[in-house]
Amino acid sequence: MTELPQTMFATLLKLEGYSGTSSGPAISDAAEWLEPAEIPVPQPGPGQVLIRLRTASINPSDLHFIKGEYGQPRVKGSPAGFEGCGDVVATGKGAEALHGQRVAFVAAGSGAWAEYVVTQMQMCIPLRPDISDDDGAAQIVNPLTAMAMVDMAKADGDAFVVSAATSQLGKLMCSLGRDLGLKPIALVRRAETVETLKSLGAAEVLVTTDSDVVEQFAGLSTSMKPRVFLDAVTDQLSEQLFCAMPNRARWITYGKLSTEAPTLTQTGQLIFMGKRIEGFWLTQWMMSTPPADQMRVVAEVQARFADGRWKTDVSEHLTLRDLVPNLANALKKSDGKVIITP
Repeated sequence: MTELPQTMFATLLKLEGYSGTSSGPAISDAAEWLEPAEIPVPQPGPGQVLIRLRTASINPSDLHFIKGEYGQPRVKGSPAGFEGCGDVVATGKGAEALHGQRVAFVAAGSGAWAEYVVTQMQMCIPLRPDISDDDGAAQIVNPLTAMAMVDMAKADGDAFVVSAATSQLGKLMCSLGRDLGLKPIALVRRAETVETLKSLGAAEVLVTTDSDVVEQFAGLSTSMKPRVFLDAVTDQLSEQLFCAMPNRARWITYGKLSTEAPTLTQTGQLIFMGKRIEGFWLTQWMMSTPPADQMRVVAEVQARFADGRWKTDVSEHLTLRDLVPNLANALKKSDGKVIITP
């Protein structure tokens, strides 16, 4: 067995707790919130595993978190990063079955933007050998969210609405919806992405910068009757579209890409039309969904990546040592995910 090092390179949080701001998942200089450091390699406790990092992905939730705008407080001096892929090199009591396996993981002990990561064994998914490390690094947050939310949409009719549809998650939901015989209505910011979304499975694509987008959507709502709005933007336009949806519509927000705070203009719809506004957090889904159902979803996710129906669009790879000075520029590239390597 290879002896583990005593220290490791990591990208640490500079600040503590919540910031009280709502500036969205954009940064101009990562050094405001992150700093590189050499720190001790963490040790796994009971039910935990130590993972040697292969790849880590960067999601909007990571950017909200490092800025203190996420639903969990920052811990100053701890590694950042929620999701990645790596090899289990040590285990605590009760987690021995994962030793030596390559896994996708969600960090739940120390962050993913480090050479070594500790997390709970329940937050790890063993990977098929035909899944690439890049796909492995983005195997949980977006794919499981896509599967869970489209499953929710399927229960309420054959049409549903997806905002930020050019995101990795938006693309997954459009293609999954098509494969299930559903009709995704995709919302995008740029007209040049319309045909791409249609080729991926969107039945209709609306450009949110069009001056008459609300009227366009109202027409589609009348004919297609979408009752689930899966929203990562959560701004005033989202509220307008929700108001144009039919009886019993559900506005399910799972992100906050916009800095705008929406105002509810037709609260009577919640009373007289049976409409609902909800939130979705994958961690709660993982904690509340029976293990057999989770394993079915995980198997389907990996099958889709293995046979090419789904893939992770990567805009840039950054090493841990290049991360802080180059992250802001890397995030400016559209329609792809930044992947971190050791």
